[in-house]
Amino acid sequence: MEQIVQPEEIKPPVTSIGVIGWIKNNLFNGVTNSILTLITLFLLWKTVPPLFRWAFIDSAWQTTGQACREAAGACWSIITMNYRFILFGFYPYEQQWRPFLAMMILFGLLFYSRDRNHWKKPLAYAWIIGLFTMGFLMKGGIFGLPSIESTQWGGLPLTLLLAVFGLTAAYPLGVILALGRRSRMPGVKVLCVLYIELIRGVPLISLLFMSSIIFPLFLPEGVTINKILRAQAAIILFTAAYIAEVVRGGLQAMSRGQYEAAESIGLNYYLTMRLVILPQALKIVIPPTVSILISAFKDTSLVVIIALFDLLKTTQSVLSNPEWMGFSREAYVVVAILYFLGCFSMSNYSRKLERELSTGN
Repeated sequence: MEQIVQPEEIKPPVTSIGVIGWIKNNLFNGVTNSILTLITLFLLWKTVPPLFRWAFIDSAWQTTGQACREAAGACWSIITMNYRFILFGFYPYEQQWRPFLAMMILFGLLFYSRDRNHWKKPLAYAWIIGLFTMGFLMKGGIFGLPSIESTQWGGLPLTLLLAVFGLTAAYPLGVILALGRRSRMPGVKVLCVLYIELIRGVPLISLLFMSSIIFPLFLPEGVTINKILRAQAAIILFTAAYIAEVVRGGLQAMSRGQYEAAESIGLNYYLTMRLVILPQALKIVIPPTVSILISAFKDTSLVVIIALFDLLKTTQSVLSNPEWMGFSREAYVVVAILYFLGCFSMSNYSRKLERELSTGN
């Protein structure tokens, strides 16, 4: 019986696959790309080793400000020696475990909420209980915990408070404003248009100044509203106006057939929006919505102009100390890293959510 000889499998050349193939196809696939690659490698060789030496080898980590001035590298001591004030501001030193625990609860809720399979009623209850627990830890006053005035709140907990509560409240408000702007009722539509255009026509700084300085002038004598709450309201109102315009674009992208299909099965306006239109519209506008939320997260640093000691303000307070003057590079690098981690996490989660919802199909 004649034996059938299988042809030998021919493998592609080594220079066209793997790391070598990727380098050849992406970095040296032409004269122009080859020149740019060589220039980039030369610049990296000139900048990365000195930067690494400045940041890690010649740096000072646990010294005083005077010793830092004699060091050839970075003075990370400004962070290690003042990290508790940078993170917690004027919150009483012996009670700083409370805002730390509140942040850990918040991070735990955010991490658990990443999985869409957990988006059920128990998660909503967990958020409600978690938020009340965080407020109780920060404020105190019962169960033996001393009461801490909100004027002493600061640092990273205040930044997270303004960002998380602001973005959480602004998103549903923006959706409502977008629906109102497309309403068939003239009164509702005019009010929503006036609100959106008015808020989008002024910078956030002006709203913060109004909430801090102008708004209290209209309150009755003896009535005061916490400055943090006023700043929080300004951030919510500002962000909601921009979200409303993004959501309105998603609503306009829905074809008339979607509305007619909902009407044909007897759905009213509320059910049509909740079950048919909004799920599709909100999926379409995930990228621009997350972009606005990231901008709003970064804009929380503007509360520094109304004397709220957020993360940026506590860092600036440390830099105003004569012992640590001149080390602003190191301090602002750390602050930038913290903001980057927050923004990158939001951006990365939005991409994950897009893939799960198959928005590209």
